[in-house]
Amino acid sequence: MSPRRTAAPAAHGMTAALRALATTLHEMAHVRGALLAVELREEIGRRRSMLWLAVAGIALVHMALVFFSVLVAAFFWDTHHRLGAIGAMAALYFAGGAAAFIKLRRAAIDSPAPFAASRRELAEDFAQLVAR
Repeated sequence: MSPRRTAAPAAHGMTAALRALATTLHEMAHVRGALLAVELREEIGRRRSMLWLAVAGIALVHMALVFFSVLVAAFFWDTHHRLGAIGAMAALYFAGGAAAFIKLRRAAIDSPAPFAASRRELAEDFAQLVAR
């Protein structure tokens, strides 16, 4: 009878350990999922805000550049330098656009990776599970 008594608690202990492990994994998945959802909402909001600012900025700067070009062309219209003035304005706009794209590329490269905190936490969880 004693072998049977020792076998039953071992089986019960194994079942309890598996249940505890399943509960822990479920809780970890729930917490990590909540973190991922929060980061996703923040990232969507940040990108939406950046998009609206970019659209407004592009539209307003475009209109300012058009009116400034018309002003410069009108100012030099009666002189022999009208084509030079228009060419200089085009070169200035090209240089400004190139600088803006270079800055945009640098901002895209330097921006943090999306969901970095979630990936870091999942990697730590995996490392802890493997260590056990």
